[in-house]
Amino acid sequence: MLWFASLFFLLSAKDSKADSTWVYAVQITASLETNPPAIALAWVQDMYGANSYTVYRKSKEATNWGPPLLTLDGSITNYVDTNVEVGATYEYQITKAAALGYNGFGYIYSGIDAPLTEDRGALILVVATNSTIGLSNELAQLQTDLIGDAWYVICEDVSSNDTPQYVRSLITNDYYADPQDVDAVFLFGHVPILESGYLNYDGHYTRAMPADTYYGEMKDDWTVPANPTNGPSYIPSDVVLEVGRVDMFNMIGQGSSTPWPNEQQLLRNYLNKDHNWRTHQIQVQRQALMGDRRGDVDGTLGMAASGYRNFTPFVGAGNPLAGTNDIIEANIQDEAPIPQRWISVLHAQNFLWAFGDGGGELNGCTYLGTNGEYNEVLSTDIVGADAQAVFVMLFGSYMGNWDGTDDLLRSVLATPTMGLACMMVGEPHWFVHHMGLGETIGYGTRLSVNNTTLYQSASNAFMRAVYINLMGDPTLRHDPICPPFNLSASVQTNTVTLSWLPGCDPVLGYNIYISSDPAGPFVRLNDTLIRTTNFTDVEPPGSYHYMVRGVRLETNPSGSYYNASEGVFGSVNIPTAPLLINLGINLQAGAFVLNWNSLPGTTYRVLASTNLSHGSWSDISGAILASNSISSWNWTAQGGSSQFYFEIASP
Repeated sequence: MLWFASLFFLLSAKDSKADSTWVYAVQITASLETNPPAIALAWVQDMYGANSYTVYRKSKEATNWGPPLLTLDGSITNYVDTNVEVGATYEYQITKAAALGYNGFGYIYSGIDAPLTEDRGALILVVATNSTIGLSNELAQLQTDLIGDAWYVICEDVSSNDTPQYVRSLITNDYYADPQDVDAVFLFGHVPILESGYLNYDGHYTRAMPADTYYGEMKDDWTVPANPTNGPSYIPSDVVLEVGRVDMFNMIGQGSSTPWPNEQQLLRNYLNKDHNWRTHQIQVQRQALMGDRRGDVDGTLGMAASGYRNFTPFVGAGNPLAGTNDIIEANIQDEAPIPQRWISVLHAQNFLWAFGDGGGELNGCTYLGTNGEYNEVLSTDIVGADAQAVFVMLFGSYMGNWDGTDDLLRSVLATPTMGLACMMVGEPHWFVHHMGLGETIGYGTRLSVNNTTLYQSASNAFMRAVYINLMGDPTLRHDPICPPFNLSASVQTNTVTLSWLPGCDPVLGYNIYISSDPAGPFVRLNDTLIRTTNFTDVEPPGSYHYMVRGVRLETNPSGSYYNASEGVFGSVNIPTAPLLINLGINLQAGAFVLNWNSLPGTTYRVLASTNLSHGSWSDISGAILASNSISSWNWTAQGGSSQFYFEIASP
């Protein structure tokens, strides 16, 4: 009875036609000039008319917008900012006063040749070991990939049977040991889930909800009572860590025509997809898909505006109704042909981003699929059709309760080839526009969790609710580059020669990094990009780990920025050779026995001569690899000479 009541409520809020929900967003793109520098903003005109557009600008770190740059007449849909510098970044807000009385809001993070990010801070990788048996190789690859993308990784092993308080204590200990650098938490496997609050975002009933925000709030003012409904409904203080979760517990595919893999195999597949995305083995069109059944919801919520607002700076302006195809509209009509439905389009094409909303349940959403009277899409459809979107936004009733069996949000992560992140978006709206210039999805998650009035939507409903959670790896970002490969490192005395093969994507050049620890941190050696595929370094004796990353300039509808590939790694050991080799010689039974002090692992050669004249020395031993601190070698003299001179050389 509860499910049927909820479905009726959602459907009564919208009839079967599509609403133009994009009018609650200002869809912004940027084009660039370098001489003189300028950022030209353009946006889609409101199809019902606008009275005015007001433009604001701030730095990425600023906590308020300050006074507007200017207010434009509602007929003007562009603005050129000439007060900019190459290598700097700027964040813009454009607010719309519509002719019909509503407001619209748009955001873009832009810059001209924005600098490369070479240090992303430290990430705490929390692994539920009972969920990840047999995944040691894949987890090791994940750690290598994270290091190769400029993260320092701190590993914490937990059990699904631990308490959330215990898990949080590990995170807080790591954070307070280095609060300046620790920036993110990746929960992998069935890490314990805290439920908190007394919330009714969907109009059905009030309940506690899963709250991974608990793991990012570090001020110790989050109380955890025995009854979770007495816990916070809204974050008690700002979340300081980017948090994301990949959890395949109880994802069993009930009713699926093809059995789903078990929990471990689903986790393994996610890690393989994660690696394939980072190394540009997943190819995706730069376009987005919208499936907006809910529409404007009486002109107050407009959940899909989150899609239009965020996607436009990523893929381009508009939708088919505006004459462009950067944002594709699925058919959400009651009688829509099956090939035009949201899940059908996701099966037939691939997308960087997708948004879908409708009447929700724990494992389904109406009018996005093909099941039953209400054309539901189910989690089994998402997995069965191998939905082809990397990042997905969804909204519907009960979706905030993502810890249920065959949950719809987590089913995106369970797809075979592409789905890497999913979030419930609409109450509140999310703001991930910084990804346009290379930021992580975790950055946008944290920004959305902490938001009050800095970033606005038509409703601003449920700001800072504890259920604002990311399903997926929080370190993921756009624009992966195929990395270089086959890095070799050879040593000659104190000189290290590096060489590698270029990846499949064109790059401007390479950066070379060094560390004394394979986990990092790594320090860049070159001042300017290396344009060849080799590099020579001189270091004192010791163990060294090298990383090479390809670099290129990305240009997209947000602006341009320098972007780096994953790193490829190589290690060397430069031995400490003895300053003085002490050579001893004994004659035993017609043979010379030579003994000298040596460094284990170092190669030596014995040279001999019958006189001391230049050029008369011969290698009589070949390579001798020392295994102890004293090395010896026997030689029986040949020929008539009774006088010999010996020299020990290395290498």
